Amino acid sequence: MSDVVGHQARAQLLFGLRVATALVGAVVVGGLGLGNLVRRWESHDLPLAQVAAFAVLAAVIAVEAVLLARRRSWGRWGPLAVAAVLAAFALATVTLPEGRTASAVDWAFGAANWVGLVVLLERPLWTVVAFLAAHESIALVNLLLVADVDKGDLARLATGSVNVIGFPLCVAVVASVLHRLGAEAAAACAVVERVRTADAVAAESHRRRQQRFAELSAGTIPLLAGLADGSLSPEDAAVQRRSAIEAARVRRLCAETDVVTNPLLHELRHCADIADRKGVVVELEARGHWPTPPVAVRRDLTDAALTALATAGSWARVTVVGDDDLVSVNVVADCDDVVPPRPSTPGVRVELLGHGTTTWVEATWQPTA
Repeated sequence: MSDVVGHQARAQLLFGLRVATALVGAVVVGGLGLGNLVRRWESHDLPLAQVAAFAVLAAVIAVEAVLLARRRSWGRWGPLAVAAVLAAFALATVTLPEGRTASAVDWAFGAANWVGLVVLLERPLWTVVAFLAAHESIALVNLLLVADVDKGDLARLATGSVNVIGFPLCVAVVASVLHRLGAEAAAACAVVERVRTADAVAAESHRRRQQRFAELSAGTIPLLAGLADGSLSPEDAAVQRRSAIEAARVRRLCAETDVVTNPLLHELRHCADIADRKGVVVELEARGHWPTPPVAVRRDLTDAALTALATAGSWARVTVVGDDDLVSVNVVADCDDVVPPRPSTPGVRVELLGHGTTTWVEATWQPTA
């Protein structure tokens, strides 16, 4: 839980850094950049080009504000926005008066860098470094192409570049560290979640094994113990009948964990398989559609059926009829002395009728009740 909280805190901190960077970019472009452009309007040979460059940078800042309000990122539009920023900076730079690069007239030199950082803050550090290098290269190439460039112009560019590159790069480094910490925290959270899931699965599997052992301890385990110590004879008809019933219950217990569309029919087929292995001809028919009964209800519905199927002599017929209001499991077989277990759920009723060697057993359940 502490890892999750820490990851969320780092995400909030990163979002706060993005908001602060956007505010700095808005202040630099809207305040300092626009102020210098207006104050030195007469110094520009092509002022409309400067206005166009300013409009592009302002548009990028405006889009970033909308994205922040919606807590979204630039996504695939990021490279296009960075290209637009570099194009606007190049336009503003090449239309400057001669020798005025990185001067007070060059308002875009200290503004475009922050706008590009706003777009690239959530991306890898190398993208910010590449952008700042391209930004610096545009200014340097433009200055070198101007005639009679002297050491003072180069010194002015170098001095201005310290702030233009240094501050955005420091912010990008902090963002990169937060990204790395966030990725490591996310990976740690995933590992912890996998371990917890594995522990939960193991605990649930152990609980189910204990539950199944408890369910078998009432009938199957005493039967096997009696056969093992010789107190029960395999040749005894009662022991054979009891063995068939317990074998059917074990098959049903295994079938309860299967993922099928109709669990009741699926478990009845497994119960009928025990009779089929003894050579009993079993017919299974289903009519209607009914809601899936809970496990306890299915056991009560199938207990009466498997008792008749396991003790059938040569034939048995199983019919399942149901709808939204009633589910009925009927078994007619040539068996006698059938004593089905008493239902453990209140909503299940079992009726038994016998005539000679033919027995009819019905178990019903009302879903609405």
